[in-house]
Amino acid sequence: MEVTTKELRIQPGKIIDQVAVGQEVTVTYRGKPVARIVPYDSSPSDTCDESMFGMWKDRAGSKTVDEEVRDIRKGRRF
Repeated sequence: MEVTTKELRIQPGKIIDQVAVGQEVTVTYRGKPVARIVPYDSSPSDTCDESMFGMWKDRAGSKTVDEEVRDIRKGRRF
């Protein structure tokens, strides 16, 4: 489905209803596509990137988070 920016401004509820039933909407401005409104996929993805949360899980050492932060904040020792 394709709508203009004016139609989006005048009838946003109807356009959101179309997206809610699974239809993709392309928004155009002066005949050129500028945006796409797609339905939200609420299912959990299998490609979840857990690298940030598990980056220290295999780290050697048994420091607690508080001890690690204290060590970082100490600064250099010359």
